[in-house]
Amino acid sequence: MKTVEIHINTINAIRNFVELASRCPFEVDLASSRYTVNGKSIMGVASLDKSKPVTVIIHSDDDAQCAEFVAQLKPFMEE
Repeated sequence: MKTVEIHINTINAIRNFVELASRCPFEVDLASSRYTVNGKSIMGVASLDKSKPVTVIIHSDDDAQCAEFVAQLKPFMEE
């Protein structure tokens, strides 16, 4: 399991994130405050507070898969 913080504060960012997560063979969750939602659910992701960063929880033991997915998340990470 790996975690990464990202920002998804627009509808396009939400849609792009869900498309990326949906291609993964492993589970992806998003956590914000005390809420955790399925990262592959556009309704779940849209329900989170978009004014704060969210934590991506990657449920995979395969380091190569995790690294590839994290690399795809670079546009969502604040520099």
